[in-house]
Amino acid sequence: MQHIVIIGNGISGITTARHIRKKSDHRITVISAETDHFFSRTALMYIYMGHMKYEHTKPYEDWFWAKNRIDLKRAYVESVDTEAKQLRLSGGEQMEYDKLVIATGSKSNKFGWPGQDLKAVQGLYSYQDLESMERDTKGITRAVIVGGGLIGIEMAEMLLSRNIPVTFLVRESSFWNNVLPPAESEMINRHIREHHVDLRLGTELKEILSDESGRARAVVTGDGEEIACQFVGLTAGVSPNIGFLEGSGIETGRGVKVDPYLETSAKDVYAVGDCAEFREPNGQRRPIEQVWYTGRMMGEALANTICKTPTKYEPGHWFNSAKFFDIEYQTYGWVWAQPKENEASFYWEDTTGKICLRMVFDKDSHQLLGVNNFGIRLRHHAFDKWFEQEKTVEYVLEHLADANFDPELYKQHEPEIIAQFNKDFNASVSLKKKSWKRILELVS
Repeated sequence: MQHIVIIGNGISGITTARHIRKKSDHRITVISAETDHFFSRTALMYIYMGHMKYEHTKPYEDWFWAKNRIDLKRAYVESVDTEAKQLRLSGGEQMEYDKLVIATGSKSNKFGWPGQDLKAVQGLYSYQDLESMERDTKGITRAVIVGGGLIGIEMAEMLLSRNIPVTFLVRESSFWNNVLPPAESEMINRHIREHHVDLRLGTELKEILSDESGRARAVVTGDGEEIACQFVGLTAGVSPNIGFLEGSGIETGRGVKVDPYLETSAKDVYAVGDCAEFREPNGQRRPIEQVWYTGRMMGEALANTICKTPTKYEPGHWFNSAKFFDIEYQTYGWVWAQPKENEASFYWEDTTGKICLRMVFDKDSHQLLGVNNFGIRLRHHAFDKWFEQEKTVEYVLEHLADANFDPELYKQHEPEIIAQFNKDFNASVSLKKKSWKRILELVS
């Protein structure tokens, strides 16, 4: 029986622990200084907004860990000695391991802005960040958010739920335009402003000013404008949380370098989740994947490997989802901000300006390559199958109703989407009878 030590109790670390326990009697210890028990990090915003309580975000009862013989240790790891297979914990305590899993997640980016360490200046990643935000937003009259990603839009929604005015500084010329094509990015620009957010595109943070008590009182933008505020959210991305590995001999880049089996340069040391950086990226995926479902998949694969069934991390077709206030977003396959040379792109937008669909396909073969959908729910498994079968965009449009996941009484958009495609590409696509039957069932 070996001692498996896992640093980090997020989705990656806990999935690894659970699956090792299913497959073995190894001794398992999970170390985390964040919380006593695993919780759903993606639900932090809903605690602040009053939709959930902290206990509602824990997928397992507190007794689950003892019952499954998974020991929990509340501590920071200060250093790793891979030669002695030993960890040094906060307070001087030492712990030995046979195999080590690094699952320490991310930390919010800071780029050396003057004032970035003042009180009421923070990111949003950990439970401690939620506690700080709860404390520092009471009674304030304005907040400024810096950075135009998904965490920034979540923080804006959180603050607005408490009627706190928000100014949103986005360095890029359009929201998330390094990910979204121009039409989708512009849709989200409009939607943010419709929620009474003071969206400042093409605007950078220069510094954060302090009051006499060391708390943020204003920000200064790159063009010299001073904006009074009492809270600053730094949401310009996150980086792997790996500072404690300095001097360990474990190879790192932006994250902990791993091979397809999630093993690091040190024997019997592995990394999973946000902090893992693949030496060779998986297809067109990025070397670091900071997504909930990929962390879970890494944990399952690594548990197999540790339990003597070597398993590569093979995540399949890319997909992701998010929410921009009340517009839901899904993406399947690959949709780049700008199409590649071999790609054609079809875009349809509803007259409301809040629902759209983009399909990217190969110019020659018409094989579907990627899909963006906003305001429509489409089934992941349908697209996974169509990508696997290398279906054409025409085939997918003909069967699009089969992927519809919207509840009854929602408006069905398939006929108008197909009409737009036929017009744009001089095509003659039509819904299959089976799909028409499904639409009639949904609307009847």
